[in-house]
Amino acid sequence: MDKVRLGIVGVGNMGRLHVGWLMAGDVPEIALTAVADVNPAQLDWVRAKYGDRIACFDGMDPMIASGTVDGVLIATPHYDHPVLAERAFAQGMHVLVEKPAGVTTKAVRAMNAVAAASGKTFGIMYNQRANPLYQKLRDLVRSGELGELKRTNWIITSWYRSQSYYDSGGWRATWAGEGGGVLLNQDPHQLDLWQWTCGMPSRVRAFCHFGKHHDIEVEDDVTAYVEYPNGATGVFVTSTGDAPGTNRLEVTGDRGKVVIEGGKMVFHRNRVPEREFNRTFRGGFGEPECWTCEIPVPAGGNQYPIILGDWARGILKGTPLLAPGEEGILGLSISNAMHLSSWTDGWVDLPPDEDRFDALLRERIAASTVRKDATAARTLDARGTNK
Repeated sequence: MDKVRLGIVGVGNMGRLHVGWLMAGDVPEIALTAVADVNPAQLDWVRAKYGDRIACFDGMDPMIASGTVDGVLIATPHYDHPVLAERAFAQGMHVLVEKPAGVTTKAVRAMNAVAAASGKTFGIMYNQRANPLYQKLRDLVRSGELGELKRTNWIITSWYRSQSYYDSGGWRATWAGEGGGVLLNQDPHQLDLWQWTCGMPSRVRAFCHFGKHHDIEVEDDVTAYVEYPNGATGVFVTSTGDAPGTNRLEVTGDRGKVVIEGGKMVFHRNRVPEREFNRTFRGGFGEPECWTCEIPVPAGGNQYPIILGDWARGILKGTPLLAPGEEGILGLSISNAMHLSSWTDGWVDLPPDEDRFDALLRERIAASTVRKDATAARTLDARGTNK
């Protein structure tokens, strides 16, 4: 096999984008051979644009049964990701799942177990891991260039959404339809990058505001404080109600501070590590000499094809993945812990209590105002819907 024959499950917003760059030849290791969607209008769009170059199916199972695909990319609503992935693995498929991995870590943990038992290649569309800015930050932290971690701060409020956005679908911004708000819809990449570069926190205290800026039932404004195993602390601030918004990440260590903002990385480097300076300085006021420099980072290009190609090479050559599917549970653990902390008005250790989280989420699903006809509410027998 010199190419992976791919089938896309769900031809909504993200699914259509994936179709576009695959058909443009942006991922030479992949041949897009089929798509599946329960919405006939989505399949009509594929047929009108690509004719018979792509086979169309009304669900994932008949697509797999056709023998036209070696693996699937799941681009459906959040709740369906683990359900469909498990079914695909059971039918011998390699799987690439869109973010988030799921809504609950309990469901994602079960999916991970099925993936491991299948022996197939499992990836997640954490495309921002391909961004050279965050790859460089990870290198600076893991190499010890920043010294021991002391503090992290991420303000990511450049997610502005109008009420009309939320009104565009009955499943949007509901517990039954999406399972959460800004943390689960907009922030999975940032939560993953946060832990991928700086490590997992040990506990969290979060304040989620539900429908603060919009007429919705899920969170649209969050401030969370975390603590790390070594005593470092962090703050994560996010919202879909700020205009203009901010995207600024600061990571402080013993040897200085890195700031990422506006597509640039600036390193404020202490000539003498702060802890050493603290022990040895004998004056009154004083602080380490600091050198400020912009770290050169190459342009990243379109990150989605990079992840698609990386996953395909994992199938074809057995190379390690940049974004293994099993790691989707990590950022989701932080998200679940933030929700649980806010719901219980207290600290939550990581990993969070999965049973307690599930029970409280089910209460909210039962009271959800999601429209009865919203296709995204089908979570147990879904064949693949649009995202």
